[in-house]
Amino acid sequence: MKGIVLHSIVPVRAEAREGAEQNTQMLFGELCSIDENRKPEVESGRWRYVRLEADGQEGWVDAKMVTPMKDEEYRDYQKAYKDAALVAFPMAYAVSENNGQTIPLTAGTRLTRYSSGHFEVLGVGFRIDPSMVITEPKTLTQENLLQTVRFFLNVPYLWGGKNALGMDCSGFTQVIMSLFGKRLLRNAGEQVTQGRSITDPSKIKAGDLVFFDHQDGKISHVGIVIDSERVIHCSGRVKVEKLDEYGIYSAEQDQYTHHLVCIKRL
Repeated sequence: MKGIVLHSIVPVRAEAREGAEQNTQMLFGELCSIDENRKPEVESGRWRYVRLEADGQEGWVDAKMVTPMKDEEYRDYQKAYKDAALVAFPMAYAVSENNGQTIPLTAGTRLTRYSSGHFEVLGVGFRIDPSMVITEPKTLTQENLLQTVRFFLNVPYLWGGKNALGMDCSGFTQVIMSLFGKRLLRNAGEQVTQGRSITDPSKIKAGDLVFFDHQDGKISHVGIVIDSERVIHCSGRVKVEKLDEYGIYSAEQDQYTHHLVCIKRL
């Protein structure tokens, strides 16, 4: 069975219970596959096990927050989703033409069948401020990157988050790079497998991804290069810090906080 999220944000959890770890989040309009054979030990009617179509992440979601789809409407929507416009700012608001209700949409949300401030999902029309939307991915230049990321400064860290009210490091990179037409996997350990390696640190440029470890050799953190001496990343909050061949130097803590492992260019 296929499903779609029609809520602003839906938590995807490691276990079928409210207090379980949040693996990631689904944004409005995202598609997933629902495993009807996988049932939790308790409250089996309340939870569904899903696999996200966008990046392959899996986990448990509250059943009432995912809407099942018929095969025909799924295939039709899937085609429209590939060419969808994008919410380009941390938060925007759409108004349903069906009932007049307002729904907040976070950056990276894809808007199917968009035209001049109007988009449509499963036959329901919505209105949105056109200034909040991009119809084509931005060109990944330093100027465009700086104009984009400045709106996300100080978004707080949230494990598994990828929205303007809370992001983790890889959720931040995934959302930002989506605005430039780059599809990233969900976690830092997965994102490091993408792109081309830049072995000479002197060749680093804006838009490159930089990966860091936590003394055990495993990739545990990722950020986006702004220029040869600065990186923007989410650690505690989204912030800009000094970057050099050793890693991230925090002026706040007066020490290196992340050890540089590798540089990737998408």
